[in-house]
Amino acid sequence: MTQHTPDRAPGPSAPPRRVDVAVVGAGFGGLYALHKLRSQGFEVQGFEAGDGVGGTWYWNRYPGARCDFESVEYSYSFSEELQQEWSWSERYAAQPEILRYANHVADRFGLRPLIRFNTRIVSAVFDRADALWRLQTDAGDTLEARHCVMATGNLSTTKYPDIPGRDSFEGRYFHTGAWPHEGVDFSGQRVGVIGTGSSGVQAIPLIARQASHLHVFQRTPPYSLPAHNRPVPKEEEDAWKRRYPEIRAAAKKTISGIAAFHKPTQSALEVSEAERLAAYEKHWNDGRTSITRIYNDLLRNEAANATVSTFVQNKVREMVRDPEVAEALVPRHMLGTRRVCLDTDYYDTYNRDNVTLVDLQRTPIEAITPRGIRTAAGEVALDAIVFATGFDAMTGTLLAIDIRTSDGVTLRERWSAGPRTYLGLMTHGLPNLFLITGPGSPGVLTNMILSIEQHVDWVAQCLADMRQRGLAVIEPELAAQDGWVEHVNALADETLYPRANSWYLGANVPGKPRVFMPYVGGVEAYRKACDEVVAAGYRGFAFAPAPAAGASTPAPSSAPARAA
Repeated sequence: MTQHTPDRAPGPSAPPRRVDVAVVGAGFGGLYALHKLRSQGFEVQGFEAGDGVGGTWYWNRYPGARCDFESVEYSYSFSEELQQEWSWSERYAAQPEILRYANHVADRFGLRPLIRFNTRIVSAVFDRADALWRLQTDAGDTLEARHCVMATGNLSTTKYPDIPGRDSFEGRYFHTGAWPHEGVDFSGQRVGVIGTGSSGVQAIPLIARQASHLHVFQRTPPYSLPAHNRPVPKEEEDAWKRRYPEIRAAAKKTISGIAAFHKPTQSALEVSEAERLAAYEKHWNDGRTSITRIYNDLLRNEAANATVSTFVQNKVREMVRDPEVAEALVPRHMLGTRRVCLDTDYYDTYNRDNVTLVDLQRTPIEAITPRGIRTAAGEVALDAIVFATGFDAMTGTLLAIDIRTSDGVTLRERWSAGPRTYLGLMTHGLPNLFLITGPGSPGVLTNMILSIEQHVDWVAQCLADMRQRGLAVIEPELAAQDGWVEHVNALADETLYPRANSWYLGANVPGKPRVFMPYVGGVEAYRKACDEVVAAGYRGFAFAPAPAAGASTPAPSSAPARAA
């Protein structure tokens, strides 16, 4: 990967550099934001904590890391030339290939010089008098920007479990979300993996092939479906490329943003058991996570959900030879209310002689010791521990930055009872601060790149409309934000999602408010809502011009920035 030595900003004594838009993060959201905004004539500056682009795919280099959406759809659509020139080698691309793709995009569109790498934003303060954001880096540099775009990602801040004694461990320990770039060799070692979410499900089979013995410490068994991953034949790739316009258009009219995930029209309860089982079996053999999209009530009706949950539970029992281990691996929550995983040989791994499942429901972890992990059943001696324990999702990275206004409004205070946004794009009280796939948007429940493009396009259009009308400040109105939060909550309450303790609710972080964060209405409904806001003159947003020299910023007014 091309390395980049950042050009540091001037020291604190020099006047800060000023740009139109600061973009924080150089994952897929940040890269597209830099490209789109620059193409519209805005001066932009990007910031990235790592030394390369890729975001999630830069940090998550654990064994088996790969996307669980098919590569041909988990990709940018903004450039037809890019779509045609890039070839995916596998149906589900692995992390190294996705990272190569991100680097290709950065180099092809000349984005790398726009980014300060190895630079973390520690504070962002909006000066109401000057209508500017002042961003301070961990090196003490300051940049001024009229607008700030937070493309910090939804799964960016790693979460370690609160287990006593972690720092006493004398072996090596790793987190899947911050994996050493040089890789890790577990050959001949006794390894413990804590966590069986998506990262654990992907990593466990490969670690088991290396380790002398692997202990998997499982608290909540996941639902995982076989990926049936395979190389992409040239003729299949060519067919996709010919149909890309049709595929992209179809994806925007779905719930998940994936054209291959068709919108269901039937209830699971209005077809026969034989028909249901045939549909579930076909989906199982197809290798996709969209099993909850076969019928329209699988995420809304417990009885309907029981039909698909039971199907997958029985599959687990069939694949794992030891009946006691199989029962411990059978999920007990309703399928789809926590993230559904996609795997290669996950359940078969528990048939290996060198793998032991530790059921934390029966024997919980008491402490990490210098020699391993002590559970209620005794101590397990280990040479290495892997924490596959996920992230402080959706809000963690944003709240790690001191985001505030000059008159004392802070993001942390505004989100103290859970995140509150208008359209998942902005928060009342923090002008000119845009969130890419923020809480209150469908991002994490969808094809992230499609949702990223939609958000960035919306922000870019908004800033271009403001520039045309001489407006410099935008802020969501409190009533509009309250209405959107109520709408998001009402939709979630109509589903089974809130019934499970998932990271969608922040349940994996002690003390985090239990609020269902994503918008469950789907890509098509969300896109329509955003477009209607623009068509109605940016309904729910207030605007103000830039302050004159020596004057304070006028109070934002609800006068539209775009003709209805």
